[in-house]
Amino acid sequence: MADLKSNLLDNIDYPDDLRKLREGQLPIVCAELRDFIIREAASNPGHLGASLGVVDLTVALHYAYNTPYDQLIWDVGHQAYSHKILTGRRRVFSTNRLYKGISGFPKMAESEYDAFGVGHSSTSISAALGIAVASKLKGEKDRKVIAVIGDGSMTGGMAFEGLNNAGASNVDVLVILNDNNMSIDPNVGGISKYFVQMQTSRTYNSLKSRIWKILGKLNGVGPTARKVLQKHQQALKSVVFRESNIFESFGFRYFGPVDGHDVINLVRILKDLKAIPGPKILHVVTKKGKGFTPAENDATKWHAAPGKFDIHTGEVFATASDTPESPKYQYVFGKTIIELAEMNERIVGITPAMPSGCSLNMMMKVFPQRTFDVGIAEPHAITFAAGLAAAGMLPFVNIYSSFMQRSYDQIIHDVALQKLNVVLCMDRAGFVGADGATHHGIFDLAFMRNIPNMIVSAPMDQVDLRNLMYTAQLPNMGPFSIRYPRGNGPIVDWKRKFQEIPVGKGRKISDGKELAVLSIGNTGNFVVEASTILNSEGITFSHYDMRFVTPLDQEILDEVAVKFDTIITVEDGVIEGGFGSAVTEYFANSGKNISIIRLGVPSRFVEQGTQEELYQECGFDAEGICRTVRELIKLR
Repeated sequence: MADLKSNLLDNIDYPDDLRKLREGQLPIVCAELRDFIIREAASNPGHLGASLGVVDLTVALHYAYNTPYDQLIWDVGHQAYSHKILTGRRRVFSTNRLYKGISGFPKMAESEYDAFGVGHSSTSISAALGIAVASKLKGEKDRKVIAVIGDGSMTGGMAFEGLNNAGASNVDVLVILNDNNMSIDPNVGGISKYFVQMQTSRTYNSLKSRIWKILGKLNGVGPTARKVLQKHQQALKSVVFRESNIFESFGFRYFGPVDGHDVINLVRILKDLKAIPGPKILHVVTKKGKGFTPAENDATKWHAAPGKFDIHTGEVFATASDTPESPKYQYVFGKTIIELAEMNERIVGITPAMPSGCSLNMMMKVFPQRTFDVGIAEPHAITFAAGLAAAGMLPFVNIYSSFMQRSYDQIIHDVALQKLNVVLCMDRAGFVGADGATHHGIFDLAFMRNIPNMIVSAPMDQVDLRNLMYTAQLPNMGPFSIRYPRGNGPIVDWKRKFQEIPVGKGRKISDGKELAVLSIGNTGNFVVEASTILNSEGITFSHYDMRFVTPLDQEILDEVAVKFDTIITVEDGVIEGGFGSAVTEYFANSGKNISIIRLGVPSRFVEQGTQEELYQECGFDAEGICRTVRELIKLR
């Protein structure tokens, strides 16, 4: 934390205010921005590390470019806190990621300075190319388009698809590579190693940059001289840099690497680049967590603040945490896959850049040769798993539900079509909370249940998660998906001996006389709570935990149809096409006249809030279920 006496930031509401300052004042603005972000995150935890790392770059961009006319597109939007603060949202930043507050990510509907909405990674180059081409078609010759990609996004294949197209287009677009060697966990793979090599192979880059600037300053011959340099650039490479620059191979003019924390030099470089047409890339080296020592020393822990903390020491204040009786689903997954891997040597673990978030890092320590972090590359993760399965291994692929969407074709074509035993563990299913619409895992039940050969399951508690994982690795299972929520489960004795759960079989939780409630996954706990409340009012219903959406337990459905004329289905996914739709379709096809009320997520994108706030908003928390039951009884 800096000892600040200035208050320049207090007078900056928009970039126009920033651009009134002298260049020499910009380091002060950067220090004040870091102080502001740290203080805000200390009381309202959010994505701290990445935002601190790009403060200087953000200030330089808004100072050098005429935003919002010049379009600035951010990749993995958790880099964008300083951008939000400088573009009209400083006074409401205390509501960041809170219910009914501002989004934690750039959002077009929120500000004209947010040129493109983001949340998932590796999209910025493609979006920037689209905006740049549109500007060219509209004759906007003076509009500049900048994509800032980093925090591991270059490991995503889509980034290279964008580079390939943009480099061949000759459109005026600037890509800034924010190279901090991190996503949430340290970057992996050949691209990460290549960036490290580029940082250490400075001879070619610095020599080319110096020659470029010198020739550009020669009055009258600058442009011609630069053309000569471009023509003989390959010869220069062969003398001082043995390997071709990958970005120049795509057709980009490459500059860097440069210090991403020297704001004044960044401003000057950016102003120079504005005068250079065509596709170009600026390689900026930053440190994740810059300016806050705990975050600099442990970038993974401080990617997002782990809770409210002391701004001076970084000490995280105690909060309600895991107990031995009620651990997080993520913890149970991490412990269980180790146990299964010890029992079954064919089991391997795969994750796209989320080992600590999904707890696969536990298996990495015990079975490092059988655990793979493939970088931010969800489609690759699935087909890589399919290849392993085709060769006799048994892969467990852990991908957050929202990110699993990115690999839908691979799930259908490479896994399900070939009936391969790949276990898809979808973490963060349902509402994730503060990350909002881009991260909620509310679509997986709907998009998984229509895939042939796919088993679609959801545990109600941690015991069921363990047993479903055990069941999924038994012989002849084929494609098997398990989805579970973020955070703690109910208090249960979860350390039990494994038991097989027959595929397609649910269970009865309680008996009652008014109606039947069918739940899937974590929502069963809301139903149990509702049952307790209504029992005290003399109202009872039968509750069934279905466990599987595909295949459905037809015996339970037939039993329900005989006993009741009204059914409530409860799910923490979209209503249309989800679990409730599957139940409705079954009764429609069987010709049985059953009244079905579906509770779940309405057909819209749900914004941020705590999980509890969003359950309540959508009406399928315990009180929402009680309210629905009471209303149905009154109608009789």
